[in-house]
Amino acid sequence: MTFATPPASAPAADDDARSRGRVLIPTLLVLGVIAVLFVIFTGFYTDWLWFQSVEKTSVFTTVLAAKVVMFLMFGVAMGVGIAVPMWLAYRFRPFFAPGSPDQAGLERYRESLDPIRKPAVIVIATVIGLLSGISAAGQWSLWMLWRNGGTFGKQDAQFGMDVGFWVFSYPFIRFVLGFLFTVLFFGLVANLVVNYLYGGLQLAAPRDRVSRAARVQISILVAVMMLLKAAAYWLDRYGIAVKDDELVLGFTGLKFRDVNAVLPAKSILVFIALIVAVLFIINIFRSIWTIAMAGVGLMVVSALVIGGIYPAVVQQFQVKPSELVREEDYLARNISATREAWGLDDVETRDYAASAEPNAAAIAQDAGTIANIRLLDPAIVSPTYRALQQIRGFYSFPDILDVDRYNLADGQRGAVVSVRELDLAGVAERNWANDHVVYTHGYGFVAAYDNTANANGTPEFFEYDIPPIGGLDVEQPRVYFGESSPIYSIVGGPEGSTPRELDFPDDTDPTGQRNNTYDGKGGAPVGSPLNKLAFAVKFGEPNILLSDLVNADSRIMWDRTPRERLAKVAPWLTPDGDPYAAVVNGRIVWILDAYTKTDQYPYSTRVDLNEATSDSVTSTAANVFALPTDRVNYMRNSVKAVVDAYDGTVDLYAWDEADPILQAWERSFPGVVQPKAEMDTQLVSHVRYPEDLFKVQRLVYSRYHVTDPAAFYNGQDFWIIPNDPTDRQSTQFQPPYYLTLQMPGQSAPAFSLTTTFSPARRQTLAAFMAVDSAPGDGYGKFRVLQLPRNTTIPGPVQVQTTFESDPEVASQLSLLRRGGSDVLLGNLLSLPVGGGMLYVEPVYVQATEGGYPLLRKVLVSFGNKVGFSDTLAQSLQIVFGGSATTAPPTPTDPEAPAPEPAPPTTELDKALAEAQTAYDEGVTALKNNDFTAYGEAQKKLADALARAQALSTAGAQAPAATPSPSATTPPPSPEASPAA
Repeated sequence: MTFATPPASAPAADDDARSRGRVLIPTLLVLGVIAVLFVIFTGFYTDWLWFQSVEKTSVFTTVLAAKVVMFLMFGVAMGVGIAVPMWLAYRFRPFFAPGSPDQAGLERYRESLDPIRKPAVIVIATVIGLLSGISAAGQWSLWMLWRNGGTFGKQDAQFGMDVGFWVFSYPFIRFVLGFLFTVLFFGLVANLVVNYLYGGLQLAAPRDRVSRAARVQISILVAVMMLLKAAAYWLDRYGIAVKDDELVLGFTGLKFRDVNAVLPAKSILVFIALIVAVLFIINIFRSIWTIAMAGVGLMVVSALVIGGIYPAVVQQFQVKPSELVREEDYLARNISATREAWGLDDVETRDYAASAEPNAAAIAQDAGTIANIRLLDPAIVSPTYRALQQIRGFYSFPDILDVDRYNLADGQRGAVVSVRELDLAGVAERNWANDHVVYTHGYGFVAAYDNTANANGTPEFFEYDIPPIGGLDVEQPRVYFGESSPIYSIVGGPEGSTPRELDFPDDTDPTGQRNNTYDGKGGAPVGSPLNKLAFAVKFGEPNILLSDLVNADSRIMWDRTPRERLAKVAPWLTPDGDPYAAVVNGRIVWILDAYTKTDQYPYSTRVDLNEATSDSVTSTAANVFALPTDRVNYMRNSVKAVVDAYDGTVDLYAWDEADPILQAWERSFPGVVQPKAEMDTQLVSHVRYPEDLFKVQRLVYSRYHVTDPAAFYNGQDFWIIPNDPTDRQSTQFQPPYYLTLQMPGQSAPAFSLTTTFSPARRQTLAAFMAVDSAPGDGYGKFRVLQLPRNTTIPGPVQVQTTFESDPEVASQLSLLRRGGSDVLLGNLLSLPVGGGMLYVEPVYVQATEGGYPLLRKVLVSFGNKVGFSDTLAQSLQIVFGGSATTAPPTPTDPEAPAPEPAPPTTELDKALAEAQTAYDEGVTALKNNDFTAYGEAQKKLADALARAQALSTAGAQAPAATPSPSATTPPPSPEASPAA
């Protein structure tokens, strides 16, 4: 007899597997929940650290509190609004449901639902409540404006109410009404479903289809919905004031049809909705379903007939036959409100004959404008800056440089400027340490005079090289926060530790480079275990947690671009698409314009911001952006923001302190925006009129310069913004240009932002617009020169066509294109000079292989004349000739003669004295409109300056900023290059 060992019990093994599964699955679920919660925690925690690093934690807590309040209020309202009707329907269900066929079929569902009834109600109400709360939290700004809004001090023409009602109160009230109606709708649906399941509502019953309890519940819900609908109809009356209507004249606000048909219809519908509400209230106590439902049908039919058909009949048979007569008053409201809302109600308009022949006296008056004609095109010379000032491949300059002005030893000079930023794409060895610990920042600021160039066509820099050389006294040249900074960098270290951050190349150092350890307050601490783990999770990078390169004193920088930082610090503001850098008190800072806006200004026409701010620059450049696609009808440059390039601090200054929207946000976030008076004087000197706001305003003004309702209705005098004529493949607008010019009525040239207009369907010139961009009493003043409607003065597109079709110009351009070179046409500048319009276009030549743009020629047009020469002076001589005889003294020193130069004591002093003499000769020649003598004087000036710079660099004196003579105004387009 044999005995075999019995096999292991299979059921026992299965039980063990099931037991392990019962433990494993909950464990994995718990770990998953913990991981998700930790990821959410790291998001909030790292955001808190970011706001702490810029000393704006009040913004974080205020926004978070507002979102939490909105989430709780509206989330709980939705959850309760669904759960309570479901609970009431079940709580007061019929104890014995009649045995109708449909109830017999529903019994199976009731039996299967009973075990999970309570959890199901809780889950449904909670999920929908959470989703609703999250959605409502996104509307926190509506609540903040409603709480803190004020008045505009302007009343609408129809209702006599302050504009602040529409901007601050109307959007939130509309949101609340819509949300409550949604709550009641979901609650009604949930109540009907539960009543149907549990017998309170029986569709197949011969009688008593609705139980008394169900009748009460449904009647209350519908009655409250009707009351809300009545309130919505009443609110709709005010909503018409901010309603677009593309079918009727296409403008915003009330029209004849609205006032005489829609408003009465809305009032009638209010009373109908109230009557229906009363019928359902009566239905609570006495069953009158037929009458109550008939009331609902009446309201629907009335809304269709009274609210839709009747206004259409009025429009068709009363308005259209005499549309202008009927709509004239309402069109006038729209014109007035639009000009006010867009800041165009105080535009100074002058008739400008724009003669085709130069006027001697007018040229003399415009000497200051001619002296400041900008020849460097910031959209073209970036490759030149890279070639001459990049220094190493891991530095870069943006596609589009910036235009600014600086007070130098020789007075205020226009400049084309940029920051030398870090470009990780140029790093030879890419790895985590190099990308995030070694290569952390850019270095230096580069600036060149905008109205001149060197003899070889390169820019004449007055701030350049590493370490910085020039006249701006850049004390802190490191750029840790810029437009192309890495996503994140880890900087800093213990005192006395070996520096790891590459600062700049240095041939005097044995390593070939100078390193640095960041000692500023920018970024957040990352040395603690918790912070390492939080940032490792945030960026998905374990090296942050494991690397020895991260020490106890390390700081981490992220969200580093100026626009990102402004958007986080002030989420209620819209940043301008083009931040620009400036040197202020020895530090590099980014200056940003920021906007408050709304789409609720009564009667004002809405504009698509993206469409209005897109042009030939935004369509091609990586560092200049159009504004988001928002349709708004009010906008103000209410804040000037400053981001420090070294420590990343963000300072906000109230620029338009009278803006009611800004005042509301200041009450919401007290202390975040500083008063305008706190701005440093050096900072104020670099403020300029914002380009994006100007783009929108010029688009609005192209139609709304017409203030007569009849003329506006006919639309015959509307203008268009010309397309960029230098880019034939583009259908984008020509960008506005910052220029220093003297408009008629001004006593001296002023830094301005300019644009041109052409008549609709024609390419002649209709008008020229400039807004004062220099801070002071005149800042923001719009001036428009309006040409006669029958003018034959060409616009930019026609001028460009003339340039390219001129036989002499075409021949010389062909010669320039030979030998492996490309010709690049610079920005076509339009200037009111000499009683007409002067057009100036710099011409650059670039070698096809490895070349960069060099300024070689200047195209000039005045009237029917075209000048194309090596220098601006020669081109002006061609189009002006010697017609002018006198010119006023230079603007900055109205009467006094130029000071005598000091007796030369060194070779450098001698060179500077010769430069001063050449400068004075150039000014005298320009006053006499002797462009030949002017050109000769500027050649002498260029030679003297070149010798002075060479002597300075050689050590005769400390390096200077390649100064021009000490006259207060810049040398008028110095003849320092073939094109200057």
